[in-house]
Amino acid sequence: MDTASPHTRMSVLGVLVVACFVALFARLWYLQVMESPELVPRASAQSQRTLAIEAPRGRILDAKGRVLVDNRTSLVVSVDRNIFAKINDKDAFASDLAEVFTKFGTPTKTSSVQRRIAASQYDQLHPVPVASDVSPEVMVFLSEHSEEFPGVSVNRETMRVYPYGMAAANVLGYVGRISPEALKTLEAGIDPDTGVAKEYNSDSFIGLAGIEATYEKDLRGVPGVETIEVDSKNRPVGRVGYQAPRPGSDVHLHIDIEVQKRAEQALVDKLDVLRGTPQRDGVIRKAPAGSVVALSPTDGGVIALATYPTFDPGEFSGGISQERYNELLDQNGVSALVDRSISGQYAPGSTFKLVTATAAISRGLINGNTYYNDQGVYEVGDPPRPFSNAGGVKNGGIALPQALIVSSDVYFYWLGDRMDGTTFIQDSAEAYGFDQRTGIDLPNESAGYVWTAAEKKALHQKYPNAYPDGEWFTGDNVQLAVGQYVITATPIQIARAYATLANGGTVYEPHVAWRVLRAGSLPTDAGGILRTIEPVVTGTIDLPPAVRDPILAGFSGVTTGLGTATSAFIGFDQTNFRIAGKTGTAQVDGKADTSLFASFAPVDNPRYAVAAVMEESGFGAEASGEVVRHVYEILADRPLTAVSSATQGTRD
Repeated sequence: MDTASPHTRMSVLGVLVVACFVALFARLWYLQVMESPELVPRASAQSQRTLAIEAPRGRILDAKGRVLVDNRTSLVVSVDRNIFAKINDKDAFASDLAEVFTKFGTPTKTSSVQRRIAASQYDQLHPVPVASDVSPEVMVFLSEHSEEFPGVSVNRETMRVYPYGMAAANVLGYVGRISPEALKTLEAGIDPDTGVAKEYNSDSFIGLAGIEATYEKDLRGVPGVETIEVDSKNRPVGRVGYQAPRPGSDVHLHIDIEVQKRAEQALVDKLDVLRGTPQRDGVIRKAPAGSVVALSPTDGGVIALATYPTFDPGEFSGGISQERYNELLDQNGVSALVDRSISGQYAPGSTFKLVTATAAISRGLINGNTYYNDQGVYEVGDPPRPFSNAGGVKNGGIALPQALIVSSDVYFYWLGDRMDGTTFIQDSAEAYGFDQRTGIDLPNESAGYVWTAAEKKALHQKYPNAYPDGEWFTGDNVQLAVGQYVITATPIQIARAYATLANGGTVYEPHVAWRVLRAGSLPTDAGGILRTIEPVVTGTIDLPPAVRDPILAGFSGVTTGLGTATSAFIGFDQTNFRIAGKTGTAQVDGKADTSLFASFAPVDNPRYAVAAVMEESGFGAEASGEVVRHVYEILADRPLTAVSSATQGTRD
């Protein structure tokens, strides 16, 4: 039986209540006074966000300081696909977003938003851009209606802009969002003034092609940092701290954009004229692609590097769709994303006679006055296999210079036969820089090949189905002598070989970039030049007068008189600007011929080496020779002419 009085029970209850309040106040005092230094930052951190701000990339300038690549800001709307995946009515979401864009001046279809959200080229962890260059009204509207558009963000981003449009796209390259793999492996550059690393994060943009990729460490800037306060719904309410980004360094090129544009336009115009017309044997010229290279023989600087088909680098600035990317990969059967000037591999045809002539004279087989009776056909083997001049032309008794002027294949078949069983031609090719990458400062260069008997045998042993015959025949050497069958070369290799002859035997590594400049500076500004990309000599070839002079005499006659390229240079005033060159026509099974022309000028003081290669376009003079002529028109300050109509050449 409970004998405690009500008064006693109330007293005990009161004591318990007071004890609870004392404990509560003690805990509050402890948290506010004793634990405050630790807990305040925690509370603050829950209401603050730290954002990385991409720094403006450095500009890219041409040789005369004209801006080829610059920056601009753009308001970009992105969607977090992880949040989007949780939305029940995804179609309505995309439709509402498209309606907002359209309402504020950017007409957009629902299907367009849906395609961009589903784009496979973006990592699932990153927000995917669905619209760029939207108006400020879109940013305000989406911020005010954030609950209706979960996972949608609007950010001001720096985008690349190309004042010259598609010109030099293959040289300049493009940028894109960094991949998870690159984020792990890409080494950050160092800011030249502060020594701070140019760190990357998952939202960084990097160079993916061209100069943008090669000089990524220079062009990238130091990211900035912004700390903002956000409310309980993660909406920004104020800035707490800000560290401005530092722009990247500028890159100054050897490219002359006016020469580049001239080369590109001449190439496009001539391909258009030739496309669909028959060459001399009736085969239709598809003329799908080509390239032009212009180098400085004195240091290897690249003045122009044209390729067709090409692309608009601006399409990559805001993110390119997979559908459009696939279209670029197949432009009438060829890719617009392949730079044929450095990656295209072709039989060099008669332009390779430079190498064969050098090998023959250097080894003492002939001199500049050694004659051979060219009767239009040369036979080798048992039973005899005939190798003929183009059209079966008989040139009679000719020495090396005349053989080059009229492009006598028979003369060079004879030389190839005499050098069979040796590697004289291959050794000469290697000295000129064939069968190896030139080292140009652009990605994805090809090396080409010049087979030896041992290499042909090794290929057969390793890949017997692809190379069913591993024996080296005299016919192989005969064809190698005229740049066919067992050889491929890139246009940049061909141009470099002719630049080497022009300068007397120094093989330079071609380089597009000239200097790296402090951001926003000129080369003439004090401290404006951070570093200069010095010329690199990769080799030398002995070209004494006894070797060089007969070859030079032949090449100097190619563009005049009886030369094979005379028709391409009719009306071009060569006074004080003589052009030495060589036409080339490479046969391709089942297709029209590959047209080539390689050259340098002025002969007396070479400043330029220019080569062109055009796929399925016919003889050298009637296609590539004319394109090179148009490039020299601007280099020599001659009147600019239009391309001529299609012809059916009969001589190489």
